[in-house]
Amino acid sequence: MQAGRQATAIWREVPQGSAEDERRLFEKLAQDMMHVQLRTRQRCKAAGIQRAFHAKPIFASIDATLRFNDDLPADFRAGFAQPGKSYPAIVRFSNASGSGQADYKPDLRGAALRIKVSDKEQHDLLATNFPVSHARDARQFIAFAKATAGGTIGKIIGLVGLAFRFGPVEVIRMLRNVSAGRNRKVRSVALETFWSRGAIRWGETTAVRYLLRPVPSAAPAPDPSDTDASYLSNEFAARLAAGDVRFELCVQPFIDERSTPIEDTAVEWSETVSPPVKVAELTITQPSAGTAEAFTNSRIIDELAFNPWNTTDEFRPLGNLNRARKVVYDASAAHRLAYRWRTEAPLRNRVLGAIARQSFVAINRFVEWHKLPLRLSLLNLDAFRYVLRQKNLIGTEAVEAPPEARPEPQPPIAEQVRQTRTYDGTYNDLSAPKMGAVGATFGRNLKPAYAPDLFDTPNPVVVAEKLLHRETFIPARSLNILAAAWIQFQVHDWVNHARNPLGTNDIVVPLPPGMKWTNSVGGKPEQVMRIAGNQELDRGPGWPPVYFSNAASHWWDGSEVYGPSSAKAMMLREGAKIRLVDNHLPLDIKGFEVTGFNESWWLGLSAMHTLFAREHNLLCDELRSRYKNWDDERIYQTARLIVSALIAKIHTVEWTPAVLATRAIEVGLSSNWNGPPASDWVTKFGLWLLDEHASTGIPKTMPDHHTAPYSLTEDFTTVYRMHPLLPDDYCFYHHRSGEKIAEKGFLDIQGANADDIMRSFGLRNTLYSFGVAHPGAIALHNFPKSLLKLERDNEIIDLSVVDIVRTRRRGVPRYNDFRAGLHRPRIRSFEEVTASPEDARLLKQIYGDVDKIDTVVGLLSEPAPAGFGFSDTAFRIFILMASRRLQSDRFLTVDYRPEIYSPFGIDWIANNGMTSLILRHCPDLASVLPRTQSAFAPWRPIVPASTDPAMGGAKP
Repeated sequence: MQAGRQATAIWREVPQGSAEDERRLFEKLAQDMMHVQLRTRQRCKAAGIQRAFHAKPIFASIDATLRFNDDLPADFRAGFAQPGKSYPAIVRFSNASGSGQADYKPDLRGAALRIKVSDKEQHDLLATNFPVSHARDARQFIAFAKATAGGTIGKIIGLVGLAFRFGPVEVIRMLRNVSAGRNRKVRSVALETFWSRGAIRWGETTAVRYLLRPVPSAAPAPDPSDTDASYLSNEFAARLAAGDVRFELCVQPFIDERSTPIEDTAVEWSETVSPPVKVAELTITQPSAGTAEAFTNSRIIDELAFNPWNTTDEFRPLGNLNRARKVVYDASAAHRLAYRWRTEAPLRNRVLGAIARQSFVAINRFVEWHKLPLRLSLLNLDAFRYVLRQKNLIGTEAVEAPPEARPEPQPPIAEQVRQTRTYDGTYNDLSAPKMGAVGATFGRNLKPAYAPDLFDTPNPVVVAEKLLHRETFIPARSLNILAAAWIQFQVHDWVNHARNPLGTNDIVVPLPPGMKWTNSVGGKPEQVMRIAGNQELDRGPGWPPVYFSNAASHWWDGSEVYGPSSAKAMMLREGAKIRLVDNHLPLDIKGFEVTGFNESWWLGLSAMHTLFAREHNLLCDELRSRYKNWDDERIYQTARLIVSALIAKIHTVEWTPAVLATRAIEVGLSSNWNGPPASDWVTKFGLWLLDEHASTGIPKTMPDHHTAPYSLTEDFTTVYRMHPLLPDDYCFYHHRSGEKIAEKGFLDIQGANADDIMRSFGLRNTLYSFGVAHPGAIALHNFPKSLLKLERDNEIIDLSVVDIVRTRRRGVPRYNDFRAGLHRPRIRSFEEVTASPEDARLLKQIYGDVDKIDTVVGLLSEPAPAGFGFSDTAFRIFILMASRRLQSDRFLTVDYRPEIYSPFGIDWIANNGMTSLILRHCPDLASVLPRTQSAFAPWRPIVPASTDPAMGGAKP
């Protein structure tokens, strides 16, 4: 009767702030818990990361059963808890310390229980052999753990810090509780009572704390040993050999907030106030397997990640400490299992780095970074990157707040995805399998600026016509057209905003007076321009429609070559190789070349895709000759890894330095991959002092997402709008004689025409012709004419207008706010935006207000540093995201190793680049490729014999 009355008492949770506020706090606490694990590892000189607590197992078994009482009170019948029901269980007893210390050392003991109801429903119960927590909530718990994780001096300093944070009285109370729990002599864990401390829900209306206590008939144990480091393990094994070990599972119902609080775990639920009610019995039997198998099972149990949120909503944990446990325990387990990493900056880096950053803020008021001496400019860039990592990574993926119950514990990671990339990008981060995968939301570098009243102000058609359209081709003389083809090849791997079909949720752009536009092939002219809308993510009321998912994976995984899904990849394969027909890509029914991604197709993309498909197949032959016992799947996946990493390396150390042609960028980006030059001890010493993480090259470091889960961003997409690189006119030459083969316009070499030209001219002539010609400069008035009426999926688009419209609609801030958000000074006049007085006049005429200048326009207007192919503002996104794409990717960091890539693969990537790649497949081009520059610099043109007087030809 009393239990029934108590079980109906009304209880409630009182979060600390909003659910989102708590989630952010819990994420920080998760990082702090990983810090505790690192400190413990350092203090104990352990080989690897261990559990933050309960590191040493005393006993673990799969041979346990939980059976509910036949006379289970009605108030406690809920979910799987039904009279007479019996379930298999896994049990683990442990010492509470985060280090594997001897059983006779002062310590608390813990019990973890996993109850298997079905394959779809399991419940984890966690308890400790002291009835109350030393911490009132999660903040106190983690702070105490951090303060006491170091050595003696570190603990003293940590406890003093706690006294300032929580007050001396609270610190003394915490120390007393911990001391009381740890200093008890334990004879046997089979004779201990284990309390849950925090409360859980039990059914629809009841809240309880639970406890495991030995059955009254439990046999006594000998005195505890002072010399046997494993006496508790040995005692339990001996006890189990003599018979089953049994515990009673009891619950204490909530009474009232004062005597049985939900949120404050430092208050004991007294048995006088809330007498325990037995609801079930746990029976642990002697292992049914042999000794060797039992030992293996214990190892497997020790790998499990117990979490009280592995349960159903009917039994979900309650209270602040419990709410934190889901994300904190998940992070701790992932850290222990090497699914997630935390890198601690040395003290010298934290102190000297902060001083250096403040110094560069002062220096940059007078001298821009690119005008500093080389080594200072490199350190200045490192300071920029640090600030951007701290302030300009904004996660946008929908997250769980408040935490939700998880009936199925996170399953073991499949062995296949540990060593190969998935096609859709899942499991790159093993602790967050969907991070960066196909369908993941584009992140942000700047807070979105949703301004629907400015969508058409000023009119994007007018902006494009007056400021973007090409009048006369402006060449980028330091580059060749392969640089233009390359970046489109890369963008197709990185970003793909899914579009609705034209006629479904269109963006309607008003046209200037007197202008009409034909929106679809065969359609009638209209007084508006219609653009197929992107597929927005609905985040619910109060969220602006500026969030979009990526139809490609966010990772640098060669998806443009291999496809974004296993179905697409299998369609492209023949055994381990990519299917080629006469060494060319096959065609689809529309005449397009079949590859991982073939939208916006033209000859430059055909050349890149053909080159890398051939490279993949050559690698398959090389791998097969070296590893004769490998099957097709392993050869294919290893070749895919090698090709993807080679692409990332080429972009990092060749393409980007070619576009940003300064010594600082060349050294900086080479260091991103290889670390600073071995001979440059000054730079290496400077990085050792300020940023040790940057002194080795990213592939030799651990994954690090810094301040937000990994994703590519809408701001990143904006700065990669580089359509001016494409010329409208192309001339093709023979790679041996230099004789002209043909002249073509862009529309002649795009779409289904690309394959005809590729097969007619051949890869060698195509590469040579692109190599000796310049792309367009990334500047105003240089948008290709060929893209102003482009046919795509039955839609006719002006891509210059689309670039402006998309950027506005996606909530990318306008140019001045974009600059300021990237820590650059705001502009105050149109003359500051551009070096051209005429362009300044046009900008003023069109915008009227410098704060209204479109980001796309401002980035093209801004005078670039010497040698740069684009603006310094756009470059801020580059220095942040270029490193991030490498640093977050485990296949380019911790799993960039011979065991995954093969020793041959690691050597292949180290010793190859764009030039060697081209020469491997087109050796005839050896004499024309640049000797001391990348393959994206202009190639040497061959003078045709007919125009060379020395060869007897006609004089020019």
